[in-house]
Amino acid sequence: MKRNTALPWLAESSAGNFSYVRDTSLSKLVRDDILALILKGVLTPGQRINEPDVAGRLGVSRVPVREALRELASSGLVVARKHSGVFVRQLDSQEIRDLYQMRGLLDGFAGRQAAQLPARQKTALLAVLGDSVDAMKDAASRLNVPHYYCENLRFHWLIIESTGNQTLTETYRGIVQKLHLSRRKNLSHDAGMQASIAEHSAIVQALRDGDAARSEALMSSHVDVAFERLVSAILNEDPESADSLN
Repeated sequence: MKRNTALPWLAESSAGNFSYVRDTSLSKLVRDDILALILKGVLTPGQRINEPDVAGRLGVSRVPVREALRELASSGLVVARKHSGVFVRQLDSQEIRDLYQMRGLLDGFAGRQAAQLPARQKTALLAVLGDSVDAMKDAASRLNVPHYYCENLRFHWLIIESTGNQTLTETYRGIVQKLHLSRRKNLSHDAGMQASIAEHSAIVQALRDGDAARSEALMSSHVDVAFERLVSAILNEDPESADSLN
């Protein structure tokens, strides 16, 4: 299994890929550029996206910019406000809870499927998951929370991708892209990295054992605990906001 270092929700804009540019509409190239800025945190939740600025920076008219923003709005990453403009989406507490619940279901399903992979595919998966856990340990030892966060996402994506289920991957991508908006602001926190590493290691062992039920349960509970860690992190900054998540 080829190791992916760029995740579909964290990758750079595809505008520099000539084959992609040749086969893709201008509005989608603009969308990819704006999406990359949102997911890298250059454009932050609540920030207004200025159409003329985007058009000027990319050297395009405002028409493909508007089309790109409409597409991002349909995916839930930006929101248009009448007479005010388009803003990067700020998730409310109920939506965050709902997204975590859905992610838990999808991760659990993927864990069950991955535990039942054919031997050769599972061996390849376990190898890259082991590398991923090692990378998380290294990030934790250096208290590098942003690097840990990205590697954590890669670990889960590897399992999702191993299922070969395109609908699952597309749905999962959309959920994590939106959750990314709420999680970037908490990257300054330790976020329970050591406990999380132990959970990832347990998942790898369940997959190695071919225990589908345990893999599903561990993947699902890991997401539940991640939500609890998020609530705890928010509690340290804003107790009232954390209460709304409970």
